[in-house]
Parts: sequence; structure tokens; C-alpha cells
Amino acid sequence: MAKRRKKAKRAARRAKRPPPPRAIETALAGVAHDIRTPLTGILTLAELLAASDLPERERQWARAIKSGTEHLAALTNLVVDAARAEAAGLVLQREPFSPRALAEAVGAALAARAASKSLAVRVTIAPDLPARVAGDLLRLRSALENLADNAVKFTGQGEVRFEVSAEPAKSKRARLTFTLSDTGIGLTKAELGQLFRPFAQASADVARRYGGAGLGLTFVRRVARAMGGDLEVSSRKGEGSTFRLTVLVDPVEEAASAPGKTAGAGPPLRILCVEDNPYGRVVMNTVLGELGHKVDFAESGEAALEAAARRRYDAVLMDVALPGIDGLEATRRIRALPAAAGRVPVIGISGRTRSDDEQAARAAGMDAYLTKPVSPAKLADVLEATRWSARSSAPRSAPDPT
Repeated sequence: MAKRRKKAKRAARRAKRPPPPRAIETALAGVAHDIRTPLTGILTLAELLAASDLPERERQWARAIKSGTEHLAALTNLVVDAARAEAAGLVLQREPFSPRALAEAVGAALAARAASKSLAVRVTIAPDLPARVAGDLLRLRSALENLADNAVKFTGQGEVRFEVSAEPAKSKRARLTFTLSDTGIGLTKAELGQLFRPFAQASADVARRYGGAGLGLTFVRRVARAMGGDLEVSSRKGEGSTFRLTVLVDPVEEAASAPGKTAGAGPPLRILCVEDNPYGRVVMNTVLGELGHKVDFAESGEAALEAAARRRYDAVLMDVALPGIDGLEATRRIRALPAAAGRVPVIGISGRTRSDDEQAARAAGMDAYLTKPVSPAKLADVLEATRWSARSSAPRSAPDPT
């Protein structure tokens, strides 16, 4: 009896323990994958709309939807990053980006928000911004979107201004400055003192009228300081506020483009698309159809292996996360097929964004690796590169006439 009680107590203690970090990471990665699938569809349709015969105003809306969807999909990575870091601190990413493209995207989103409240918007982007820099684009845009959202939320009438400039900094770096000003409710000195306290709004009245968790500005300043800058605020009650965010970024050399490869220059490709999500299949069918290619679908790794063995394909689009055998194992088994079937180019598609995830995909035999959401333009570029790679490789069998 005593042994049973001890076992029951040990079981109760185990049940109360939090799951290990790896289990949390795996669960969050699964959620991120499920979120990215519909977001990929929204992104795809927005890009197709933007390229269609629309009036300019509607085309700008489609571009704004595309830009926002790309950002929202990228934000899912932050959730997984947080689990990996185990709350040890903010781990910055470093990727090349265009400050002007960032400023234009935030300005377009700001204009769309302001239009819903009939507010005037002024966007001023300095002409001397560096062409390409390196930094944490995802978190920087998140910070700017937060400031833009607040500027509109706390402004009932008048205007919102967004200004972007750059200046040289030490060690050949550049300091980017983003300034958001509004004619909104403004803040008192006492309210300014509350502004950067986590889970606290400027005042009880502001919390009641406008809502929010009170975490946004804490995150914005944390990002700014992690990137070598800061967030400064000036405000007067009833007259509006100005938020000035600065960050340091590194220079990036412009890479020369490879000559002689014209997208869409060849005949349609016969593609096997391995996708277990019905919505994802509808989207990929639309995209590949618009690109002029012929597509067959497989819903699992096992089905993909059977299809690749049975029929000649020019390329395989392989979702990494699949039921049964996953995309990596399916690729390994395709590579073991005899003759041309085992040499078919395999392009991995995944929501996993770490460098070791891509290394694992390459090690499994994938020729390319795309992270979700995948835009039609990016997919077209990779398929065209696959076509050129196939031309330069060993002779292949005659194409399937069907």
C-alpha cells in the first residue's frame, strides 16, 4: 500500500513538471507550420492579383496584402526562436535587406491603417538611404509596425507622419532613423514614465479606451537597443507624440546577377507536387498553372515515391512536413531509384528556417530549399534554375509526351 502511494506521488510530481524545451519547440514548430499553410495561399493569391489587370489603386492594395502576409508568416519564426532560446535573451538574425523597400512597406501599411480613420498621412524617405544593409529585418519591421499601429490607434483626427533617414556611423556601419509623429491624444510626463513598463499602459483611462497588453513599446525598445540604437519619445498631452527609433546596420556588397538565364524561357515542366494539405494543393495548382507548368499531386511521401518511380518528372516540389515518411526520407528513397528517376531535381518546401534545417535537406538529396510562404516569383526563379541545371547535367531520357 505504501509503495502504491509513493508511486502515485511520483506520478503526480511528473505530471506537474513542465514539458522539456525540445517538446515545446516541436509543438510550436507544428503550430507554425499549420499557420504558414493558409498564409502561403493568401500570399500567392495577393501576388497573382497584383500582377493581374487591376486598376492601380487595387493593385497597391494587393501589394500591401502580400507584404503584410510575408511579415506575418515570418513572425511565426519568432515563436519557435523563443522556445529554442529558452528565454535566454533576444537572439538577433542577420540578413541583407533594402532600407527603402522596408520604409515603403511600412509606409504603405501605415497609409492603409490611416485611411480607415480618414487620417492624413505624410511619408518622407530620404533619397540617400543605403541600397542594401544587413540586420534583423523581421524584428525591425515588427517594431516599426507596432509604432505605426499605435500612431493610428491613438489619433482621432489630424495626421500621422513617417520619416526615414540614414547617416554614417563607426566601423563603416550606418545608422537608420525612423520617426513616427502623430496629432493624437499625447502623454503627460507621468504617463511617459509608465510607457516602458511591461504589462502597463500609460494610464488606466488609456487601457480602458484603447486596450492592448502594454508589451508593444517594451518590445520595440528592446529591439532597438539590441541593434545598437534606441527608442526616444517626446509628447504633449492633447497635442500628439513623436517616437524616434534608431538602429545600426552593416553594409552589404551588391552581388552581380548571373547572365543569360531568362525566366520562363523554356517549355512547360512536368512537376510532381507533394503536399498533404488540401488547401495547399489548390494554391500550388493555381500557381503552377499560372506559371504554365503541368502538375501532378501526391499526398504523402509514400505516394510521392510511387509516382516518381512510375513517371518521368522534370522536378519534384517536396513539402518537408508530411504524414508517414517525411519529405527528407521521401527524398532519400527517390535518390535510391534507378536511372533518371533517381536524378530528378527535388525542391524542398518547409516552414523550418534554421541553417541546419536546410543543411539536413541538402544532405537528404534536395537540390533547393524554399521556406514558406513561397511567392510565385521565387518559385518561378527556382524552377527556371532547375531547368538550366538539368540542361547542363548528364543527358536525360526523352520527356514524357503526356
